[in-house]
Amino acid sequence: MYFLLATITAFSVGFLITPIVISVLRRANIGDAPGGRKIHKKFTPSMGGISFVVATFVTLAIWGWQFPLPDIRFLLGAIALMFIVGLRDDMVELKAKHKLAGQFVAVLIVVVAGDIRIKDFHGFIGVHELPLLISYGFTSFVLLALTNAFNLIDGLDGLAGTVAAISLSILGGWFYIQGLESYAVLSFSLLGGVLAFMIFNWHPAKIFMGDTGSLTLGFGLGSLIVAFMENNAALPADAFLKIQPSFTAGIVLMIYPLYDMARVFAKRVSQGKHPMTADKSHIHHFMIRMGMKHNEVALTLGLLQLSLVLLVFILGDFSDNVILPVLAAIVLALGFRLDRVTVKYVKRHSLTTPRILEIKPLTSTQRSKVKLDKEMLNPEEMNLN
Repeated sequence: MYFLLATITAFSVGFLITPIVISVLRRANIGDAPGGRKIHKKFTPSMGGISFVVATFVTLAIWGWQFPLPDIRFLLGAIALMFIVGLRDDMVELKAKHKLAGQFVAVLIVVVAGDIRIKDFHGFIGVHELPLLISYGFTSFVLLALTNAFNLIDGLDGLAGTVAAISLSILGGWFYIQGLESYAVLSFSLLGGVLAFMIFNWHPAKIFMGDTGSLTLGFGLGSLIVAFMENNAALPADAFLKIQPSFTAGIVLMIYPLYDMARVFAKRVSQGKHPMTADKSHIHHFMIRMGMKHNEVALTLGLLQLSLVLLVFILGDFSDNVILPVLAAIVLALGFRLDRVTVKYVKRHSLTTPRILEIKPLTSTQRSKVKLDKEMLNPEEMNLN
């Protein structure tokens, strides 16, 4: 009951303060203007993450005393730090190295101080317990990858919120069933705030997350996923909802952001570009080119992610060595198919679209009109002064 109340509280707070955030940001002229690689058509306030982060912490302040929040105090502190990094970057753009340094400090707080880390591969590719330093390094890399992968998909109305809402719902429910109350209340508080934000971020969006929201939400999700992986692996073999492929179960909860990041980085490097070069090669850009609307893309990718999550959970009795290759093959096949379909659609569409510089022959009526216009221009009657 308390978890439902936490979700409702976060939703209510987010719903009430988001219009205020939009109004303040509009007056301060803080947001994204159309043009360049932007696909929206009017000025839209950014930094919308303020609303759901505030809603989350207000909810934890109200309901958190019911649960052992000291268990996640370092995680909450790191989320607050990541929020500040995103806020600073949205207000005055940070250099890439400074932005990464701030993220790394937040990651270290979670991994080293909070001890939320990947400690064991449980036989995946023949690896079991990881040495401490390797565990620190690998988990830090995973958290940075998850955080920035999620940040990269925040380029379409409602997309990042849809992906986050699906993963947070699954994580919150799983933590609740396993009695991990501190993680459950954090998941449901974030979920309520994100759902409220999506009302204003759904197409046509009245506000964007900005780095304030996408970095914070991506980092929070990544940390909860790592916690899920380790707590799931620690369950007895016959425990309810114990997922055998623990590593794959963690990956599939962020499969779309991870695949999209790997895909665009590979494309850019193959073209001789820097991996962080901004372009329109993301999956959601391809789907928009196919004529789909923002909400259609968000729902399609969200349903696809949910389907893959359910597939991994259904096949939960198999090991990572079996499930991960199957998941990778499905995702790669779908990505390849998307590229082929998009290219065919664009080629077919270009054949039916008039070329901008195309010169068409004049009709007889148009030729007669031009002749009459020329005859009306009598230079002897024109005043050339």
